[in-house]
Amino acid sequence: MIKPKENPYLFLEFLPLLKAAKSYFFNHPKQTRMKKFLIPAFAAILLSCNNETKDAKASEETKKESATTENLTYAYPLKDHPSDNWDRGDQKNLVLVLNSLKAWENNKLDEAFKDFADSVALSFDEFEAKLSKDSTRKMFQQQRDNMKAYSIEMKDYETVISKDKKSEWVSLWYKEKSTDSKGKTDSIFHMDDVKIVNGKIASIDQKSRKYMKKKA
Repeated sequence: MIKPKENPYLFLEFLPLLKAAKSYFFNHPKQTRMKKFLIPAFAAILLSCNNETKDAKASEETKKESATTENLTYAYPLKDHPSDNWDRGDQKNLVLVLNSLKAWENNKLDEAFKDFADSVALSFDEFEAKLSKDSTRKMFQQQRDNMKAYSIEMKDYETVISKDKKSEWVSLWYKEKSTDSKGKTDSIFHMDDVKIVNGKIASIDQKSRKYMKKKA
């Protein structure tokens, strides 16, 4: 049955008709058979009108979204793919990457690397290479062993997939706080782009910045 809040004007238009029908049929016992037929018919008419109104609104919203996208002009067009290239990705990819990072934070390297691909492309500040899974693990283990304390404060994350379904990425924004073996403490903000291929971590592209030192 139509809900007044969804279309109050349509409901008010049919209200007198419903009242008249109710008065006639319920005050005339001989109309029992017609009552069983016409009351559902009135309800069907109202429901149909309400559905048509909803469909019209949805169609109009879709047209507006398409028009907005078509009218956009990007100052820097991309060579490799369209400017509007990404959709929301599989949340399982996000969980996979977060679990790996959490294991790294807790110094559980076997667990951190269990979902890495056989070879991994790495891109960090002044470092870029494609290494085997074992070599990547050894490099990360050396770095982690040099830390007396390590913690992550997650700020945000997302997972996306390209419109052609060929490229999947997970992006993380977080603050890293570490204390090395000599007792030096440092905080760095990271933005990681992690590429997922066949359910495995195949690439890590990290952008970092150090926080401004507080004045004494």
